[in-house]
Amino acid sequence: MNFEIIKNIIPFLWPKNQFGFRIRVIIAFLSLIFAKVFTVLIPISLIWVVDSFEIKSHQTNDWFFLIFGSLSLIVIYNIFRILSVGFTQLRDAVFALVGQNASRKIALKAFSHIHSLSLSFHLTRKTGAISRIVERGVIGTEFLLRFLFFNIIPLIFEFILVIIILIYKFEIVYTFIVSICLILYSYFTFKITEWRVSIRKKMNQFDSDSNQKAIDGLLNYETVKYFNAEKYEMDRYNFSRKQYQKAAVKTSVTLALLNLGQTIIITTGLMSIMILSMREVNSGNLTLGSFVGLNAIIIQLSVPLNFLGTVYREIRQALVDLEAMFKIFSQKIEIKDKNNAKKLNIINSDIEFNNVHFSYNPERLILSNFSLHISKGTQIAIVGKTGSGKSTIARLLFRFYDPQQGDIYIDKQKISDVTLNSLHQNIGVVPQDTVLFNDTILYNLKYGNQNANFDQIQSAAKSACVDDFINSLPNGYNTVVGERGLKLSGGEKQRIGIARTILKNASIMLLDESTSSLDYTTEKNILANLRKDKNNSTMIVISHRLSAITDVDKIIVLNFGKIIEQGTHLELMNTEGEYFKLWKNQDVNMIY
Repeated sequence: MNFEIIKNIIPFLWPKNQFGFRIRVIIAFLSLIFAKVFTVLIPISLIWVVDSFEIKSHQTNDWFFLIFGSLSLIVIYNIFRILSVGFTQLRDAVFALVGQNASRKIALKAFSHIHSLSLSFHLTRKTGAISRIVERGVIGTEFLLRFLFFNIIPLIFEFILVIIILIYKFEIVYTFIVSICLILYSYFTFKITEWRVSIRKKMNQFDSDSNQKAIDGLLNYETVKYFNAEKYEMDRYNFSRKQYQKAAVKTSVTLALLNLGQTIIITTGLMSIMILSMREVNSGNLTLGSFVGLNAIIIQLSVPLNFLGTVYREIRQALVDLEAMFKIFSQKIEIKDKNNAKKLNIINSDIEFNNVHFSYNPERLILSNFSLHISKGTQIAIVGKTGSGKSTIARLLFRFYDPQQGDIYIDKQKISDVTLNSLHQNIGVVPQDTVLFNDTILYNLKYGNQNANFDQIQSAAKSACVDDFINSLPNGYNTVVGERGLKLSGGEKQRIGIARTILKNASIMLLDESTSSLDYTTEKNILANLRKDKNNSTMIVISHRLSAITDVDKIIVLNFGKIIEQGTHLELMNTEGEYFKLWKNQDVNMIY
């Protein structure tokens, strides 16, 4: 058993500075103890009831005394049953809030940690698989708390009480038989369950794999249709589900084996005790009540033991699921605030890249000795061949990554020295692949500024040249866009993405191929609107389409991570360098 994981869960079960939750844990634990005490007293009181008939039938013929005495013991017997169930239910009721609170906080921690991990982590991991890992980890927390604290610990406590009673009231041979029986039962159960857990791990792998394939197929619905690949997707999914099916069948077969073996061990032990106790009754060394009570003790103890395999398997599975989730927790947060990080103070929105070197892997250098200064209110464009490092500049400025060498400054403040929250608040980014939430257009626009009123939202939509389109829809701004915005065209999504970022009202704007799906006229109009409406903002436009960026203040030409040219459109055209070649290759009307 992985005690390190249990140790990590304890703080969620025993939260700091939350006295009410700790009181609930204490009450639940005391209820657990009382429940087991009264559970063990049930067969003991049954001994009293049966013996009362035998004793009083020999000592008196007073039927009233006989019935009244036995009746009292019968009432006590049933009171013990009620108290046993009552304290068990009290334990569950009191602990419910604690367990749910622990599950919620672990889920929140996982969700928060995943959001804090670097972009490189998310680019290399499968979202569907991560979702399943977290989901199973949260469920595993609930299982672990329920089964470990409500089944294993109570079972151990009950076993100790039973052994004490057997030693005190019966011959040592009964204690020996019960102990041997429990040891064999536990050993057999744990061995078979370990085998079943290894099968369950494979089940989880195939479950995650099939879930990921299903999500990929649904998210890429159009691509599947375009390439007539429905059968291919079904075959991929079916293969994973068949592997899952094989593992699931194995778990069912091994469960049957487990149940049969448990029954044989318990029944053999019970039969041995019944034979011995029967001989003791016949010889007069054991009362009839003790015979009934002794067998009742064993039968009652076998009830929680019958669930031991299931409980142990669930605990082991919960630990496996939690281990997978805690592996995500162990992922290092590469980009985070320094201990003395201060809030970014924006005054001029000046940006400076100073001798920046960066690579995603050592084999390929993306930016080499890159230096660039951008003044407040300046609208620049960065152009270059694919792979020249254009989008990397945007990612470094937003601090998705930190450069290996060199520094980046905003208003002479090193961005690695300021808080990520304040940095992200002051930079508005429109990516090429605009992803929308499966909600209304209004919801997606308002994501840029939750406090914006409708007039501000509409103004941003007009600047992005999307207001007329939205108003043409039957439900207007309340139109639901579908999963990832699939109900909209690429250009419509991009314009909504631009409007959303305009609404953020950031001091710095990054447009990373954000108009690639727009026609020339719309693209020019949007950039002109941004130039007019955001004249106090510093704007970086990354574009492949050169015709749209002829009016910017400066054009930066990149090649293999280095600036090879910079200037206005006319200046660069007159030099007839790399920019001139790019312009000619795009076959545009060369009116300049």
